[in-house]
Order: sequence, then structure tokens, then C-alpha cells
Amino acid sequence: MEQKGNECNSDAERALLVGVDDGTDPDGFSHSMEELGSLAKACFMEPVGMVTQKMESVHKALYIGTGKVREVKEAVGFLEADLVLFDDTLTPSQLSNLQKELGKPVLDRTTLILDLFAARARTREAKLQVESARLKYLLPRLVGMHDALTRQGGTSGSMSSRGAGEKKLELDRRRIEHRIAELGRELKEVSKERQVQRKRRLNARIPLVALVGYTNAGKSTLLNAMIDAYGKDDRKKVLEKDMLFATLDTAVRRICTGANQDFLLSDTVGFIHKLPHGLVKAFHATLEEVEHADLLLQVVDVSDPGYKEQMRTTADLLRQLHATGIPMITVYNKADQCMEPVEFPKRAGSHKIYISAKDPSSLALLTEMIIECVYADYVQAAFLIPYASGDVLSALMEQAQVIRCAYEETGTRVDVRCHKADREKYARFLCVDGGMGQ
Repeated sequence: MEQKGNECNSDAERALLVGVDDGTDPDGFSHSMEELGSLAKACFMEPVGMVTQKMESVHKALYIGTGKVREVKEAVGFLEADLVLFDDTLTPSQLSNLQKELGKPVLDRTTLILDLFAARARTREAKLQVESARLKYLLPRLVGMHDALTRQGGTSGSMSSRGAGEKKLELDRRRIEHRIAELGRELKEVSKERQVQRKRRLNARIPLVALVGYTNAGKSTLLNAMIDAYGKDDRKKVLEKDMLFATLDTAVRRICTGANQDFLLSDTVGFIHKLPHGLVKAFHATLEEVEHADLLLQVVDVSDPGYKEQMRTTADLLRQLHATGIPMITVYNKADQCMEPVEFPKRAGSHKIYISAKDPSSLALLTEMIIECVYADYVQAAFLIPYASGDVLSALMEQAQVIRCAYEETGTRVDVRCHKADREKYARFLCVDGGMGQ
């Protein structure tokens, strides 16, 4: 048993951490247990000790072995722990059995993440998503929560002949199922609203760049730095804090780099090891921004010793979101904490870069890489637009990069860099010489 020092408020609940190491990835297991402690602190708990066990597979009834259960119970008493945290998702039966054996509240990693999400959700959409995930997770675990209630009654199956505990369970189950259905309908409406917004963006041909990566890697810091560099509008900034899941709400901001080379930058919810599948599903409407992005920026905290494991976690979650075919730039952030100032910013090929989000030269180099990627399908073309087709001219002026413009007898002649699709769309207005004279 490993005992931890007192690092938190004395009023915080004292938590004993428990995990099973299957031996396949010792470093990954160690990182996971450290992360469990960070999650506990984020939920205002005080980790006071850690108990681990090496097993090829977990115990079906108790998650850990029976002997280890006794050790955990002794540790709870010795360390005066208020609750026990397990570094995995517990089945309903494991949760119920462990609470009986230990005599203390038992929480698993999923519950901890759900509680943290619930505390951090701010917008209506995020609150709906978290509530839906929590209720779906709670539903099969109601039995363990009502063990203290009476279970006497007949066996006919009618509500009138059941014990008080069974009636309570049935009523709770029905209420939860009804609420889950309500939340599903509301989230569908949110998804429809997002689809309308996405259609407008597609029509405007503004590239969408989505920030993805591990929680606390610096995505929000990078978004705010971009706003400072190209917008200087503090009202559009998002919460930026050195903590797990500081922000849950997706924010989309327009980055105006000049010369009609704008792009939208989207900050999405951070990923974490063993992120509950229910949360991924619940946040699907939000994470659709990732699926429909033109470019992904995977932000990596390169100063974290476990950054490679975090990158694997991000890759796994991107596969779940069907976002593996989207072009991606890997942004190794916080390089200032592990590299000399002369070593960054530095491009490492066409899709990797080492930066510090707080360094202006880093932002300039990253922006250059983004523009190269999202405007790769743009071509140079010259159009002669009749004065009667002012709507076409307006569309080109808004969507394309205008190089030169001249007013002639038969219409407006513009030399632009535009998307290939726009060149084909307005092909009937193309100049025969393909460009403008000097």
C-alpha cells in the first residue's frame, strides 16, 4: 500500500485509490493511477493512499481478489478514508459487492469523470449531454443503491405485491427511462441546429480547423492566443485554466489572417484515458465538429512524460469518431518547458510542429502551416463578371482571395485564388486568357 501526503483541503473527502495492473503496460498503468489521483483532486477529494494488484484479468465479482479486498478494508480504516476510488468501470454487481465488503462508498473512474463533467458543464447543450450520460450509466446500477431498502413481497410480479424497495426501484427506473427519452429528443434538436450552422459554413467556403487532444494539453490556450493575434476580442475568449476538463463546451471562432485566408477554429472537449463510451456517445453532437473538419490540430503537451500514451488515447477516440481520414497537424505544445528557446518554433515535416502557444513566432509559423493545408485546393483564375451578375461578384469577393480587380466596359474583371469547386461553378465567366494583363 502506498500512502500519500496531505495535499488538499482538510475538509475534502479522503479517497483511497485502487487499481489492477494486467502487466501489459506498466508505464501506462502508472500514468493511469496518477491521473485517477488528479481526477479525484479535480472533484475536491484528497487522495490519501493507493492499493494496486497485478492480475491478468479482473475478478468478476469483486474486481480485485478477495485477499486484496481485505487489504483495502484495512487501508480504509488505517488511513481513515471516506470512500474508495477504482481505476476502471465497475459492473453493477462489482459495485454492489464491494460496497458490502468495504462498508464505504465505492466510486469508479467513470463515475468520477461523469461527476467532473457535471460540475464543469455550462451551456444547455453540455448539461443535456452530461445528464444523459449519467442517467444511462446509473440505470443498471440502481439495485446497488437501494440495498438498504426492504425487499419483501409476493412473487406475482404486480407492483402492489412488491416490497418498498422493489417499488422504489421500479419508480426510479421508469423516471430515469422517461428522462433519458426526453434528453434524446432535446439533443436531436441541438444536432439539427448544428447541421444548419454547418451548412451555412459550407456555403461560405470557410475552412473548419478543429483542435483535438488530451485534456489540459493547451487547446484553449492556443485558441485564445489565436484570438489575441488575429482578433484581439476578449469577449470571444474561452476559459483557460491549468486543470482537467476546464472547458466542456465547443467554441468556434473565426480567425481572420488577412487576404481572404480566414478559417474557423473549433475548441472541442478534451480526451482522457478510459473516457467512458457513454460520454463519447452523449457528446456526439458536439464532436461532430471534428468529423466535419477540414483539418485537425492534435495539441500535445510535449512536456508531459506520458505524452505518447496520451497521443494513443487521442488516436483511439478519433477512430471512434470516424475522423481518421481527415488531414492532421500534430502540434507539440509547451515546448518552452522542455526545449531551449532557439529550438522552437520548429517544423518537423509538413504535419508536425513544436511550439509554445504563448510565443508569437510559434503562432505565426503554425498559422502558415494551417493555411497551406486548408487552402491546398485553391487555384488561380480570372473572371469577367457582367455588371448584371453582381451576386456572383459579391460571392467571389467574399469567398476568394482577390489579387486584382478592374472595371471594364462589359463587366468587372477579377484575378483571384479560389476553391476548385468555385472555379467550376463560375466557369462560364472565366477569361479566355486565364489571367489579367500586366
